[in-house]
Amino acid sequence: MRTEIQNYLLTLSKKTLRLAELEDLSPSGYTYAQFADTILSLETEGVLIPIKSHGTNGKHPMLALGYRIRIEPLQKDLHSELVNAKIILHPDIGLERYLKLPYSVWKADFPYIEKIDYYLKNHSLPDNFVPAPERSFELVGNEKWITDFGGKELLDRIGLWTKLYILPVADPLMFAINPSCLQDSDLHHLIVENKTTYQALLPVLRDTQTTTLIYGVGNKIVKSIENFHHQLPVDAHHHFHYFGDIDHAGISIWHRLSKKELVKPALPFYELTLSKQPPAGKTNQTPNEEALEAFTRHFSEHLANQIQTSLEAGLYYPQEIAATNELQACWRSLSWSSMN
Repeated sequence: MRTEIQNYLLTLSKKTLRLAELEDLSPSGYTYAQFADTILSLETEGVLIPIKSHGTNGKHPMLALGYRIRIEPLQKDLHSELVNAKIILHPDIGLERYLKLPYSVWKADFPYIEKIDYYLKNHSLPDNFVPAPERSFELVGNEKWITDFGGKELLDRIGLWTKLYILPVADPLMFAINPSCLQDSDLHHLIVENKTTYQALLPVLRDTQTTTLIYGVGNKIVKSIENFHHQLPVDAHHHFHYFGDIDHAGISIWHRLSKKELVKPALPFYELTLSKQPPAGKTNQTPNEEALEAFTRHFSEHLANQIQTSLEAGLYYPQEIAATNELQACWRSLSWSSMN
């Protein structure tokens, strides 16, 4: 039972859990006393910290109904494995990020890391770009591993994605360029979720401090952004800003995109839409609490609360809620440097 509970705790990204979740892991045939003994030992080791405000279960021995999780004591084995792996693996394979990830991620990744290690030791790092399926087959013997089975994310984790010269298979990115900004050392790029907003802003692109206006095509931007540096190979500091609908779908798109590139919400545009009266929302969207929390963190407390309460009330703020002339005026007056 100890192993099942320990492995479960190592897979969690959240910091608290209910006692009932742990009880569900108890194998059939185990008594409450055996279960309680396991939980109390994890308490003693500082892995599970009782949340007093949640109360207790009233049984003997007594257990808390809620716990905070400290996985550090459980990661001793992981630290030891990472140290040993670092000694034998190719020096270009970075393992540092696994220190902050569940043990299960390391265990699942390691067979692929061994194959990548073999490739590097026999071929070294490549010096030319090839399509993702070709590089995928070279690395692990499966042409779809990078695109369909988490290979891109694993290569990011070990610091090899950019070093392996991989051409993404995503659709090309659609954007318009402001040529007057191309010589700047800091280039700013505005990504908009919807076509209507892209068309509304395009006529005044040259009147702004923005290098590119990017049409995100909804969810497609999460993949197509991988092509950006291939399509605009300009040596500069690139700053990405995003403007989408304030609804669960739009916020989730930004959140997934922000895990690919450092993309900040374009606050002046969002503040403009938040000044409007929101219509009733879309009932078929799934809330993403992690995305919402990360998104609202960029706003003032007042606006963050407005976003939260509006969504809870079934309201939303589409990009189209602001008129074209308002969006254009907002963009013309916007100074990206003042927002960094």
